[in-house]
Amino acid sequence: MVGCGRPSEHSVEEVRCTEGVPAVKPWFPHKTFWVSVGVCLLVVLIALALTGNLGNSGMLEDPAQSIHIVRITGPDPTGTVINQSTVVDKENDLVTFSVTSPSNLSSTVLFDVKHGLVCYKPANQESCFLREMDQSDYQRVGSVLPESTHQMSQFQLSGSEIHRQTEFLGVLGGHGVNVSTLEEPFQALCRDSPVHWTRRAEGPGRQRLVYFCIDICFPSNICVSVCFYYLPE
Repeated sequence: MVGCGRPSEHSVEEVRCTEGVPAVKPWFPHKTFWVSVGVCLLVVLIALALTGNLGNSGMLEDPAQSIHIVRITGPDPTGTVINQSTVVDKENDLVTFSVTSPSNLSSTVLFDVKHGLVCYKPANQESCFLREMDQSDYQRVGSVLPESTHQMSQFQLSGSEIHRQTEFLGVLGGHGVNVSTLEEPFQALCRDSPVHWTRRAEGPGRQRLVYFCIDICFPSNICVSVCFYYLPE
């Protein structure tokens, strides 16, 4: 056992003892160790941040990528050239038909699938006409979606296979709609125009005249003539 003696006058360094056991100097991590730990933590934080950003960028779809245009062309059985474009906004569940007549006038029909409404803006008409969608509307609009898998799609109708239908909508002249209460797409379409509710009807009858019609064709080879007339108030 090593005892604790009096240090020699010639000793260079004093040695301290406690109860016969040499004292041990307390150990602290070297500065390099803490620098290494800090660098590792920084790398981990950067990696987590990059991973989060990449994940978010994958989840957030570019709005432009959700917009698709479908061109529908072809002659119908009557010889009239069908020329219309359909804009499909999958993000907002909107399908907008732009129908161009032989006289180069365009009518717009907007289907808001999310809210179950369809709005007509006929050419040469100052008004918009609104109604609720029914099951046949959802089926017809659904035929456009498979054609909108690319940014631009072309669909050629076959004149001999087209099925023509006629629908009548009675305009409720005394039931105006406040445009400000409608969703933004309808407000944009019908800005500064009166909006009237319509309802399906069997036909105008002999006492009523059809004022105008809009022909809409779908990739399902169905073309619908939507004809409007005014109901008595």
